[in-house]
Amino acid sequence: MPRQLPRSRLRSTAAVFTTLSALAATSIITGPSVAGPYATAPCALQRTDAHHSEGLDTWNAAYPRPARALDAVMVFLSFPDWDPLTTPAELAADHFPATSDFFARASYGRFTLRPHQLKRWIRMPKPSTAYAIRRDWSPDHRTAYLRDALAAADGQVDFSRYDIVYLVADPDAPGVDSDATKVVNLDSPLRADGTDIRRVVTVFEQHPPDRLVLAHETGHVFDLPDLYRRPTDGKGDWDTHVGDWDLMGSQFGLAPDLFAWHKWKLGWLDPRQVVCVGGPEPARLTLEPLGAGPGVPVPGVAGAPVFGLGAGTKLAVVRTGADSALAFEARGPVGNDRAACRAGVLVYRVRSETESGHGPVEVIDAHPHTEACWEDSVYPSLADAPVGLGESFTVPGDGVRVDVEGRTASGAWTVRIAVG
Repeated sequence: MPRQLPRSRLRSTAAVFTTLSALAATSIITGPSVAGPYATAPCALQRTDAHHSEGLDTWNAAYPRPARALDAVMVFLSFPDWDPLTTPAELAADHFPATSDFFARASYGRFTLRPHQLKRWIRMPKPSTAYAIRRDWSPDHRTAYLRDALAAADGQVDFSRYDIVYLVADPDAPGVDSDATKVVNLDSPLRADGTDIRRVVTVFEQHPPDRLVLAHETGHVFDLPDLYRRPTDGKGDWDTHVGDWDLMGSQFGLAPDLFAWHKWKLGWLDPRQVVCVGGPEPARLTLEPLGAGPGVPVPGVAGAPVFGLGAGTKLAVVRTGADSALAFEARGPVGNDRAACRAGVLVYRVRSETESGHGPVEVIDAHPHTEACWEDSVYPSLADAPVGLGESFTVPGDGVRVDVEGRTASGAWTVRIAVG
């Protein structure tokens, strides 16, 4: 995950760290029943061989499905060349309950992440500098680190009990690089306690850490891709693809809730909450705010909080090709998006054959000539991307038009979508 400097400093520098064939014949087709998170609606893209493919017709069984409670163990690693300045309890509090709370809100209470923290440091056999920890870590050093960590912890951790493993390094040790935090996927699994360990979250975060960084990395454990753009020369904006609009783009985003497409992929949306749009006649529908769920207050038209939303339509999809689709969802200051810069109907393109980190999702800016929330947004040009109340927008290159016609008393958005 890229690091981010304060916006004022970013502005003063040059570098900013910051995927079925035809459309349905009828105007609106609600997705049929699904098995787990599998989706067979006509607008559901097929999963491809791309790393973390955005196809969602099947689930990649190599990854745990967040459709039930999952248990995660946090193992805290110290090194012989440094005495820790923090405690395991302090580092655990950096990430929990914030990470669990994020997923509880994002899943509308359908998924629970249960952390189990070791209460003491486990000493690694080699100095921190011996592992050459860095963002683009060499396979040999990385494998040595993982083998040593699992061997050191094996006497105190029954790895067969856990779905997710977080290896948390002493952040102050001299060889630790906070930019190296990532999920390591192993072609040949390591084995401990009779269990194959195929991926590990290696945490090298500073104390305190980047906001929601562990939620981002945990998203990879659930087969979600990186949505940021990594410049080949290390210079330029990292956030040009999705800006603030999904945690997998930036953990610093003002509206970090997962896209409705991701919630569909993970099995957190019911089939009736996804509408496929196509055919010759325009479709009129009501989109609930993405963050609205049981017990979550939604600003009503008069401004007073309204409760009870959460079971209505969250996502409208227009199929645009064999491996591409347009998605429409309502975003605003609700739930995980409570700091959202602008409210309205967000439009984005999804491609199932595009690899993680190469733009599998791209937000389409309905206001390409303006920007917003300059001081706080990770990418102000996309901060005002949603189509606002009373506005119309035609998606360039596709001819799909969306009109945001009104708001209901409960705060939902009424929209008209015309294809072609």
